[in-house]
Amino acid sequence: MISRETLARELTKARDRTLRLVDFDDAELGRQYNPLMSPLVWDLAHIGWQEELWLLRDNNPGRPGLLEPQVERCYDAFLNSRASRVDLPLLSPAEARSYCSTVRSKALDSLDALRFDGSETQSAFTFGLVISHENQHDETMLQALNLRVGPPLLDRGKSLPSGRSGVSGTSVLVPGGEIVLGVDESTEPHSLDNERPAHVVDVPAFRIGRVPVTNAEWRQFVDDGGYDQPRWWSERGWAHRQEAGLCAPRFWNTGDLAGTRTRFGHVEDIPADEPVQHITYFEAEAYAAWAGARLPTEVEWEKACAWDPATGTRRKYPWGASEPTEHLANLGGDALRPAPVGAYPAGASAYGAEQMLGDVWEWTTSPLRPWPGFTPMIYEQYSQPFFDGDYKVLRGGSWAVAPSILRPSFRNWDHPIRRQIFSGVRLAWDV
Repeated sequence: MISRETLARELTKARDRTLRLVDFDDAELGRQYNPLMSPLVWDLAHIGWQEELWLLRDNNPGRPGLLEPQVERCYDAFLNSRASRVDLPLLSPAEARSYCSTVRSKALDSLDALRFDGSETQSAFTFGLVISHENQHDETMLQALNLRVGPPLLDRGKSLPSGRSGVSGTSVLVPGGEIVLGVDESTEPHSLDNERPAHVVDVPAFRIGRVPVTNAEWRQFVDDGGYDQPRWWSERGWAHRQEAGLCAPRFWNTGDLAGTRTRFGHVEDIPADEPVQHITYFEAEAYAAWAGARLPTEVEWEKACAWDPATGTRRKYPWGASEPTEHLANLGGDALRPAPVGAYPAGASAYGAEQMLGDVWEWTTSPLRPWPGFTPMIYEQYSQPFFDGDYKVLRGGSWAVAPSILRPSFRNWDHPIRRQIFSGVRLAWDV
């Protein structure tokens, strides 16, 4: 059972991280770095607004909001596209910080009032949802900061473990058989609605990459003319490649800077042994065809990550039940980049697949659909509006994901043309 202390600690950790990501002057926070992303000051106040809605007002429908109705509307993500948010009458950075602080103080009072006698399950879930929401927006703000043009605002990130040779390009066998896909409230009380309910599925045998595809491997695809040959691309993928002028992963430089990338404003050599990131689904699909492979389905991915064939049960994490640490996975955002492949042998799954949590989100072939028996949670618009839309599921998290919110069952999704996200690829093969 989750404790009051754990919830308070995770709320504080998420808020500390948010405030570090908006520790800039007012003009900077009001800038829009790209139409795909909100100004940072919008994300800041939106985090507070959702926290107010879920923790202070959902159980008190008549309670007046802390913001005027016309101001509240600015922070409704479904009413305002990202491209339009820079033109809204937003709270100033000082007002947004003050608002978030006021909401948090009242939220902690509400947490203190919970009895934690077995009757607080729904309320504790809502606190977990608030923690997850804030951490997800922190990753979104990192995406925005990576798109920013100009002198770096962030440093190069903390050091990471060294990788090891011999793992790039290798695969592991996942034999066929039934697994339990997804989770229930009893096993993962803070899982989100699209991860539930747990159900049994049969998965045919397949092979999956031991580690994600690296920059060095992707360089071979580029050098072999992979971006110039439509035979590797789907019809939609090739049309997008031509329209968008894709010729390499986003942030890889060309011309006099060929062989380098720009990461959070820092120009640096492209690390050969690091998982490639910032690729679209269409690029991942084309690379897989060129490599004589395919992308995994999300069901295959989850089996390779979480299933333990020796016990016939799910593992909480790929490596077992112990919580993530810096020796098991690259999570939390402090590194600002993926770790080299082979850096976390102790984090391998039961089948031997490594780095399945953290580093890069991994594209799968699966569209976002509900599991059988799906029931929407308190935030009904989290998943339901996106089912059967033009989205592909990504699995595994990235280096930017908070370890406390990530699970093998966690499902992310995005349009197949997106690559500002920290997205990479792991290959699969039929057997």
